[in-house]
Amino acid sequence: MKFIPNNIEKYCIEQSQKDSKLLNNLTDYTKKNVEGSEMLCGPLVGGVLQGIACMIQAKKILEIGTYTGYSALKMAEVLPSDGTIDTCELGENHCQTARKFFKKSPYNESIKIHMGKALESIDKFSDNYFDMIFIDADKTNYVNYYKKSLNLVKKGGVIVLDNMLWSGSVIQPNDDQSKSLRNAGDFINNDIKCLNFLMPIRDGLMICIKK
Repeated sequence: MKFIPNNIEKYCIEQSQKDSKLLNNLTDYTKKNVEGSEMLCGPLVGGVLQGIACMIQAKKILEIGTYTGYSALKMAEVLPSDGTIDTCELGENHCQTARKFFKKSPYNESIKIHMGKALESIDKFSDNYFDMIFIDADKTNYVNYYKKSLNLVKKGGVIVLDNMLWSGSVIQPNDDQSKSLRNAGDFINNDIKCLNFLMPIRDGLMICIKK
């Protein structure tokens, strides 16, 4: 569900930094060939992620949920030459698609895919290691991802969670995913260790800054 009228969203995209040819090709490929293409975050969310990474001069980024690699590539465009992105993905086919497009980019050496369960993959990282973390994976684990991310991100670092409005169903949640996302939102909003705000961009972006 989109909370911004289509004509306004279209205007916002037109007035924002344009996607590269590779990102356009990745978007087209995903829509034509990959199941669940609505999960691709798109230029508005991608632009916010890229903007945050640029503003905080992020050098080490963790992504929980690669899908086909759009958001990782979008953030990689503003990484410094020694910057890195670690991205976690459970689906083998999604990993294969992402790798294919990473290899076509100038950022292939900067992006590492960790295939498997994200909660296990991220245990290998040290506390206070990342400047920025983007969470866009299975919704029932959002609270767990957030708790672990808060340890992994540096003071002043940023955690971004996608789909925090879940088509508006978090207002009166009646299924497991909606309830999990509502619980995650309530937990974050009551966490004194971060400054947070929820924006109605696409399906809801929660931005958290570690104090």
